[in-house]
Amino acid sequence: MQLTIVGTGYVGLVSGVCFAEMGNDVVCVDINEEKIKSLRSGKSPIYEPGLDLLLERNIKEGRITFTTSLEEGIRNTQVIFLALPTPPGKGGEADLQYVLDAARDLSNMLKTYTVIVNKSTVPVGTAEKVSAALAENLSTDLFDVVSNPEFLREGVAIEDFLKPDRVVIGTQSEKARKIMEELYTPFVRQGNPIHFMDERSSEMTKYAANAYLAMRISFMNEMANLCERAGANVDAVRTGMGSDSRIGKRFLFPGVGYGGSCFPKDVQALAQTAAEHDYDFRIVKTVMAVNDRQKTMLGAKVKKYYGADLSGKTFAVWGLAFKPETDDIREAPALELIKELLEAGATVRTYDPEAMENVKAQLGTNGIHYAADQYDALQGTDALIIVTEWAEFRNPRFEQMLDALREPVVFDGRNVYSLSKMEELGFYYESMGRPTLQRA
Repeated sequence: MQLTIVGTGYVGLVSGVCFAEMGNDVVCVDINEEKIKSLRSGKSPIYEPGLDLLLERNIKEGRITFTTSLEEGIRNTQVIFLALPTPPGKGGEADLQYVLDAARDLSNMLKTYTVIVNKSTVPVGTAEKVSAALAENLSTDLFDVVSNPEFLREGVAIEDFLKPDRVVIGTQSEKARKIMEELYTPFVRQGNPIHFMDERSSEMTKYAANAYLAMRISFMNEMANLCERAGANVDAVRTGMGSDSRIGKRFLFPGVGYGGSCFPKDVQALAQTAAEHDYDFRIVKTVMAVNDRQKTMLGAKVKKYYGADLSGKTFAVWGLAFKPETDDIREAPALELIKELLEAGATVRTYDPEAMENVKAQLGTNGIHYAADQYDALQGTDALIIVTEWAEFRNPRFEQMLDALREPVVFDGRNVYSLSKMEELGFYYESMGRPTLQRA
């Protein structure tokens, strides 16, 4: 098919590249000239495993092109995906300015029937608002607006798009349904479902899914905090829980709170949607409160050990991105931790495989050293704090760690290491929801 993607952020770029990989002709549109120039040369503005390879291949094969002109980008297109930012407003509601502005622009350009797809995460009722914006200057028989939420996990987004667990499509138009079914059928050859539903239910599905996953994370973080006080081991509790087929094993790992572009924004937006419909969604509010508190837990552990005044102390922080295999630092727990350490008088030496430039742009270099590698970050530090569980942190050279640290002290926000290993090595080791190991 001939497809247009409006917006080349995370969702838009991954979607465009993956649609092209499946044989479609894709034009990606963005107003950022520097970004478009970079993309034309095959350079992705974001880090996502496998994305650069697919981008380069599909540019070479001529299946994906990039432009700053919306009018040029929609020429001969059958389907237009709106993958534009929907940042939270002051009250937590999703800001639809960019989506609706694009719809109004399209209302002056479309000449033949086109399916307009909301790919951005948008609140319930957005499809109707986009339809109204298009109808300002356009006959309603020239378009249908479809809701098609994305369920991409950063770090494995390519696999998620090419082999989705499910595809959710909200439309009540039989014409649009047939087009969307034809587009997505090659992605679900293994038998995974395409769920068709009304637009409002589709929009709600995205928020419901992310809020539920965020709830599981917050629940396990609460369990970890309780386990510490009750003398239980959250690893054993997690294993016992996850063996129940009604619960399952995924999203049961405790840590220092969720972050990223989706969970914080979507949970907040769902709470705002509930408020707009005069419903007190208490669980969602609690999930947000628990997550905010969880981001302070590592800092509290450090201050309990060293005292509230950290002047003269230097800490190594491993991991800055909100999760492994991404350079995304939006709502990343590491940022709050670093700010807290600096405010208490400490200095920080940090390392992350992908996210350091983004953090440097946001937090600067005052009191923060950005190390060449994970071991460089340890040099002359009083303790190591692990915030993001990158694979390369899982099996380090422990003897080199011991040599670099002033004291063998580790605060582990992701339970990366086994208690038996750290006890054998003689570390003071404090993790999440597990017994604290004292120094040998």
